[in-house]
Amino acid sequence: MARTKASELREMSEEQLLLTLKETSESLFRLRIQAATERLDAPSELRRHRRLIAQIKTVLAERQRQRALAETGSEAVATGKNKTKKTRRKHQASA
Repeated sequence: MARTKASELREMSEEQLLLTLKETSESLFRLRIQAATERLDAPSELRRHRRLIAQIKTVLAERQRQRALAETGSEAVATGKNKTKKTRRKHQASA
């Protein structure tokens, strides 16, 4: 598996990202089993797979936040109110 850059991940569709995440997670599982039962040829593969999983999850989370922000922005325009300030104040008060 070649090293994947974050820019390449951002160009992928959500379905491609989810498929890559599933494949990488399964591969990491197999590597962990192999590491427990025998000697690994390339122990650095464990780290590379963990990092790729983290990168994919980060890109997916960014997209989810963008969608939520877009929805919140359209609601604020429709109602004429900015809901993010209220939410921020509520969280600051509870902290």
